[in-house]
Amino acid sequence: MSPEPAVPWPVQLALVLAMVLGMVWLMDLSLRLFTGQARLPRRRRADRRRVRRPVRRPDADRAAVRAAPEAPDRRAVQAIAADLRRLRRELSLVATGSAAHRAGVLAAYDDVLVEAAGALEVPHRLRVAAPGEDREVERLRLAAALSDAGLVVSDPRDRG
Repeated sequence: MSPEPAVPWPVQLALVLAMVLGMVWLMDLSLRLFTGQARLPRRRRADRRRVRRPVRRPDADRAAVRAAPEAPDRRAVQAIAADLRRLRRELSLVATGSAAHRAGVLAAYDDVLVEAAGALEVPHRLRVAAPGEDREVERLRLAAALSDAGLVVSDPRDRG
């Protein structure tokens, strides 16, 4: 006759199963963190850009009450330049990828080039250029013109 175990077998089975599942979860999490696929939750901040509405007083002159300033129509030039550098880097990385992905990144790059040209008032013909060599030449010309206008188009960390 064997001695009775201190913990019954269903509890032991449950503990072993919990340990195995915990290890699988930890391995999955560590692999996602290692490969950059994990998205850690971010805390939401309260909206700090609340517009303060003027207090309306019966005796106050209505002309003295100002409306909140309107939001600008364009993005900041720094944000446009950062997008250009990011898309240019991504274009160099998807050279061997799928054609659909490359076409999408190239279209986004063209859109940001046109946005930068509008912000810096640089003339361009990128929207009317025929697809192919003409558009590629216009894309290079516009990038050079934007660089001449003072926009940092290429990433300073890239050598070449």
